[in-house]
Amino acid sequence: MHALINDGLPFRSFHAGALDYSRHELAELRRLKLVRSVFRGVLVDARVPDTRELRCQGLTLVMPPHGVIYGCSAAWARKIDAFQPEDRFLLTPQCMVPHGASRSRRSSVQCIEGYLPDSDITVVDGLTMTTSSRTTVDLMRRLRRPFALSVADAMVRAGHVSVEELRDRIESLKGYPGVRQARELVLLIDPRAESAGESWLRLRIVDAGFPHPQLQLEVVDHRGRVIARVDLAYAGIKLAMEYDGAAYHSHGEDQQHDEGRRSLLTDAFGWRVEPARKSDILGTDPAYEIKIGRLLGIEPRPRFW
Repeated sequence: MHALINDGLPFRSFHAGALDYSRHELAELRRLKLVRSVFRGVLVDARVPDTRELRCQGLTLVMPPHGVIYGCSAAWARKIDAFQPEDRFLLTPQCMVPHGASRSRRSSVQCIEGYLPDSDITVVDGLTMTTSSRTTVDLMRRLRRPFALSVADAMVRAGHVSVEELRDRIESLKGYPGVRQARELVLLIDPRAESAGESWLRLRIVDAGFPHPQLQLEVVDHRGRVIARVDLAYAGIKLAMEYDGAAYHSHGEDQQHDEGRRSLLTDAFGWRVEPARKSDILGTDPAYEIKIGRLLGIEPRPRFW
């Protein structure tokens, strides 16, 4: 087995010459998928697993003096995907420096000035970043509503922060941009959501004015055996709502499994299952909640995100 490129450590792509690779050779390594991007401008041997430590090592390569990783990058370093769809393939590192400090001018990093008390700064795997509570509340204030909730759900689910910590922090913010949204969303956080899509679907249901659904409901047979577990449910009328993300519900085998499971729920147990895809939840077409509203006998509120 060949030795790992750069001993398995991430390296900046323009430093390839220092690793005895020309630009042409580096391009060939990319083509052969022998190296992969950690994020914009930083590469690693493709055989190295994606870990929090690796992500932090890569981020240290682009950190400016006095810089602190914040926002989506601080969540990403904790292995929480907070980047919005248009930024997901760029993964441009975001860093903050204290007011008055010089910002990085590198095109490969987004750097802003901000308020950074020592209590909001921590070190994870050698990388200076905002604390979990600061990171989560920043994103709850600044991201679009569905993405803000999915990040908060994920951060709590991963054990990085508690709902109580977030509530306390948000209560201390007076007049900050986006704090109203954060105050609304902290009441909706639920770590039982197992994907961003499930969080988006739940928020779409709640923002339509429908009752809060049950999460991860287990459907059991007459012997008490678990037949299926559904993402969201109104058990009283046997209505299940599920998010079909592209990663786990787009391949033939996945679709066959979904169809078989849902047919069992419908034919043998009298449930109605309404799957939703990203296009049903994110956008301006209210068809999905109109359908759910008819089943509930409730007129949905107009979409506002």
